[in-house]
Amino acid sequence: MNIQRFHAPTAREALALARAAFGDATLILSNRQVPTGVEVMAATEEALAPLETPIEAPVAEAAATAEAAPTPVAEDGVQADVEQLAMSTLSFQDYVRERMLRRQHGQPAPAAVPREDRPLPAPRAAVAAPLAVAVPAPIEAPAAPVAAPAAPDTSRVVLDELDSLKRLMEERFNTLAWLGQARQDPIHSNLMLKLVRAGYSPTLARSVLEPIACGIDVGDTVRAVMDALQRMLPIVADAPTIPEEGGVFALIGATGVGKTTTIAKLAAQCARQHGTSSVGLITLDTHRAGAHEQLRAYGRGLGVVAHLAHDRAALQEMLGLLSGKRLVLIDTAGIAPRDLRRRELLDLLDLPAIQRVLVLNAGAHGDTLDDIATAFKPGGTQQAVLTKIDEASKLGPALDVLIRHQFQLRGVGDGQRIPEDWQAPDAEALVRSSMRAAQRSPFDPRTADMDFFFSPAACAV
Repeated sequence: MNIQRFHAPTAREALALARAAFGDATLILSNRQVPTGVEVMAATEEALAPLETPIEAPVAEAAATAEAAPTPVAEDGVQADVEQLAMSTLSFQDYVRERMLRRQHGQPAPAAVPREDRPLPAPRAAVAAPLAVAVPAPIEAPAAPVAAPAAPDTSRVVLDELDSLKRLMEERFNTLAWLGQARQDPIHSNLMLKLVRAGYSPTLARSVLEPIACGIDVGDTVRAVMDALQRMLPIVADAPTIPEEGGVFALIGATGVGKTTTIAKLAAQCARQHGTSSVGLITLDTHRAGAHEQLRAYGRGLGVVAHLAHDRAALQEMLGLLSGKRLVLIDTAGIAPRDLRRRELLDLLDLPAIQRVLVLNAGAHGDTLDDIATAFKPGGTQQAVLTKIDEASKLGPALDVLIRHQFQLRGVGDGQRIPEDWQAPDAEALVRSSMRAAQRSPFDPRTADMDFFFSPAACAV
């Protein structure tokens, strides 16, 4: 589909560009104000022809059916009820409303007879006399709104459906226009594919490439992409490391991400810079076998005692005893994102002096990292560290999660050695490592698959 966007300082110039591209068959889809002037989205009538779906509304048939429907007879008794029951849906609604009104006025509602056992209609003379008695009393005003309230709900549903359809069409047209421009520029097309293969989400890849103008040099385009990712990565330049800053830090996360090893690295760095008396260690992990012994073994190697706290009261008492330490590190049990104990752990750490740091395994799948970040973010978790980047085949998913959830990156672990394999975060090095060409993976998308990545999910159903 040939849909393009045109930018110009004024609407007249944008329309002139569209007409110059498509000629007299130009069809304007939308226009809006942008920081650089006016943006016009245009196409041709031939390009939109496949989207047209003829809809035939059987108006004539419905009108003929309505005219052929018999008018309800105002007769009382079983025969009249059966005649009304054999009519259309609207006549049946009138019959039900009349029965309800009679019941409100104390008149008994006659029982309906099945259609198969319907007797022959009685002569008009026989029912003429009871007719005057069976006429219902005039309907009072308060009883009128009984069957009315369905209209507002129906109109609201229709408006919501139309609004969602409008948003879907706008998103689809914008995506098609952007993809059309990206295909026309091979540099944009290749960079888009490279970002997705590096593990970045299609949404982030599009947000990075959209502001970059088409037609510029390859080197300038690549540098613009790298600079954009570095600016998005939440790393504070020249910020002190955790051992330099000091305070009380609790490391949280899923099982097996390297929380205890990270604590040992941070404690070793602080002990090297400020002495062993400046470090305090506390563990809350009472679930995993040997967890306390592992942290205690790390502490013995540094000359630091590791304390165990079973509950909130014990934790507050330990924090009071270690209040004179420069750095206090709290080790916690690994908990799955959907484990019910996760809420208990977050409540236990909800103390003013404790800063929570989320530990993310850089080698995990992007969906898993996003699930962990979403589960542990509530309650004030704003910092994170990356571990096992030496084991990760792609750093894109981890960096994507940090960017979208805006976790400040405080450190990077790239091995098991203590404390050598711990580095301060470097945005340029991380982005370069994530974009470095690696071996092809069977999970990498192909060029023909990019439409499925960037098209709205609702359009593919």
